[in-house]
Amino acid sequence: MKIGIYGYGNLGRGVECAIMQNPDAELVAVFTRRDPETVKILTPTAKVEKADNVLLYKDKIDVLIICGGSATDLPVMTPALAENFNVIDSFDTHAKIPEHFKNVDKAAKENGNIALISAGWDPGMFSVNRLMASAILPEGKDYTFWGRGVSQGHSDAIRRIEGVLDARQYTVPVEAAMEKVRAGENPELSTREKHTRECFVVAEEGADLERIENEIKTMPNYFADYDTTVTFISMEELKANHNGIPHGGSVIRTGVTGKDKENKEIIEYKLKLDSNPEFTASVILCYARALVRMKERGDTGCKTVFDVAPRDMSALPYEEMLAHLL
Repeated sequence: MKIGIYGYGNLGRGVECAIMQNPDAELVAVFTRRDPETVKILTPTAKVEKADNVLLYKDKIDVLIICGGSATDLPVMTPALAENFNVIDSFDTHAKIPEHFKNVDKAAKENGNIALISAGWDPGMFSVNRLMASAILPEGKDYTFWGRGVSQGHSDAIRRIEGVLDARQYTVPVEAAMEKVRAGENPELSTREKHTRECFVVAEEGADLERIENEIKTMPNYFADYDTTVTFISMEELKANHNGIPHGGSVIRTGVTGKDKENKEIIEYKLKLDSNPEFTASVILCYARALVRMKERGDTGCKTVFDVAPRDMSALPYEEMLAHLL
């Protein structure tokens, strides 16, 4: 499958590394808003092009992987690019997924293309596990805990604030809440009771720090519903102490079975990631493979992880899946 990468930040670089691990994938081109001469990629056979030149590759790419931010990039980029390409993104603003789906679905269907939004681990793999667990245990409760780790989307949202040079945002689960869930207590937990958010921000010299802190703490869909701490640090400190992008978390479903509902059952799916963007990129590439296969069968419009059969994600022959994985 011939892949294009639209945007070459942390996620775009991760996608290129994932392509290198999958022999059935080939990177054709990277599209960037920066000067292409300044962007160095790992694949000698691929080209680096200006983002404005993407339409020149309309018939040369099977799937265009869009690696922009969810705050302002993807709501515009994905519908626009779905008019001319089969596309996939990692849109992660949960509250706005239905709206984003509708916009992308319209653009893709009208032009005979296929798209998949919100691929990654949450939304993505966690979403699949929430759906499966709730189907298996219809009488129960879902709990999702993230972190401790760097959220790329939330960090990007902070960087969009005027006066911010760079930022890292850590999502931190509340341990006491997790212990209650794993004990089968089925607690009622508010958003604020499950996680806290820690923000480390490098501000421009002379910037209004009070305004920046207030904009972060009151940002809807990102920070307004959480206990959030904002710490202003130097660029040197950020690079020394916050250079990695780890993450992870757990999806837990607690439920009951039996005639008298006497048996407690707990399903947990857990991830511990050294690199959030590289793992996200690896998930995206699996779904890119599935998109190619679905398009070959005549599918168009917008899809999510709920629409994809696991066999379409794998490069293994079906006979090998049956023999070794089932």
